[in-house]
Amino acid sequence: MRMAVAIASLWIASAVAAQTLPRAEPVPGGIALVEIGPAATAAPRAFLGRDRVMVVRHDNRWFAVVGLPLTLAPGEHELAVLDGGQKRTRRFAVQSKEYGVQRITLRNKRMVNPNADDLKRIGRDFRVLKEAFGRWTETETPPLSFGLPAEGRLSGVFGTRRFFNEQERAPHSGIDIAAPRGAPVVAPADGVVIDTGDYFFNGRTVFIDHGQGLVSMYNHLDRIAVEAGMKVMRGQRIGDIGMTGRVTGPHLHWTVSLNNVRVDPLLFIAEESIKQLAGRPD
Repeated sequence: MRMAVAIASLWIASAVAAQTLPRAEPVPGGIALVEIGPAATAAPRAFLGRDRVMVVRHDNRWFAVVGLPLTLAPGEHELAVLDGGQKRTRRFAVQSKEYGVQRITLRNKRMVNPNADDLKRIGRDFRVLKEAFGRWTETETPPLSFGLPAEGRLSGVFGTRRFFNEQERAPHSGIDIAAPRGAPVVAPADGVVIDTGDYFFNGRTVFIDHGQGLVSMYNHLDRIAVEAGMKVMRGQRIGDIGMTGRVTGPHLHWTVSLNNVRVDPLLFIAEESIKQLAGRPD
């Protein structure tokens, strides 16, 4: 019995040590992987500004997995690290990146210039999003290798400057996957459903908490197949592709948030899967 327990403990320790990391792309809207010390003691805490940052064990070292805001200036930045009551800093470099431009024409002008009632609803929606993306759940091994949440054509990439009816709005905070209405949307990794709802711009939406500040969001759904508090497994259906909210056709908008910062979801996806997605015909 003791031998079985020892073998199981060794296997778990090995799995933790070999945890897959997302692809590092230290640019605004990307991810920095910052080594912060040997994993011989309890995990340190790390912060980018006021926001706590994910820390995971990899190859017997602690790494901070840092989401970088699109508004972050290129250059040197630093993490605050709290380790055994001691405070220190770790510096890391952020490179520049130029994102493209996307111009979208919408027939529903309220989706570009909302009226007073719309603005009240948008304000309520914003508070829901802020709470969801600010969520922090302690877990030692959050999933960092995702599957695709839908099959289809990559119709919108992360970070593009967007113009709706020639009016500039916020940069694109996720990726878009175009697919027929009713096509399945699945959880790309294990997690817990934070909330679901129907929002002005985002339409029918699901939020999933993957742990340590890693939260994903799925917008414009035709149908929601889960509810708040449900545990979901990778590949489990959470809804159907739709065209609710601000859309020009059926598609999934997928957002990934890390330490309360929206980052490129494709950094969590294997390159082979990205090629398959990008290669889908119109």
